[in-house]
Amino acid sequence: MNKLDQFNKTQERKDLPEIRPGYTIRVHQKIKEGDKQRVQIFEGLVIARKHGQGINSTITVRKVSGGFGVERIYPVHSPIIEKIEVVRKHKVRRAKLYYIREKSAKEARLKEIKDKPAKKSVAKPASKTKSVSKPKKEVLEK
Repeated sequence: MNKLDQFNKTQERKDLPEIRPGYTIRVHQKIKEGDKQRVQIFEGLVIARKHGQGINSTITVRKVSGGFGVERIYPVHSPIIEKIEVVRKHKVRRAKLYYIREKSAKEARLKEIKDKPAKKSVAKPASKTKSVSKPKKEVLEK
């Protein structure tokens, strides 16, 4: 491992959630204005993830604001990004969702994935054994 790889390893973030195309995420970005610093939130749909999982990986986030589509490309491991939250997950069948750009809002609806709650392993109480009674014989009188 050379010095560049060692430096890149120290810069990688460990606190990131799983980010995949089709997820709606909220990116908290630090903005410096003069001598003040604030956090700006950008919420949108991840339409692409590029350059793998390493230090060079980027995500493209798209939202519609005021009738115009706005896309931002974020380096995932950038120190400017304070945190990333996953808001919703949608089922998609492609790695790049560039076709969403031409769709209207109604056409671009995606099917949401519901997170399944973790099953709790609860011991079942001992089942009550039912006594099986023999059927009564009917006596036919003539």
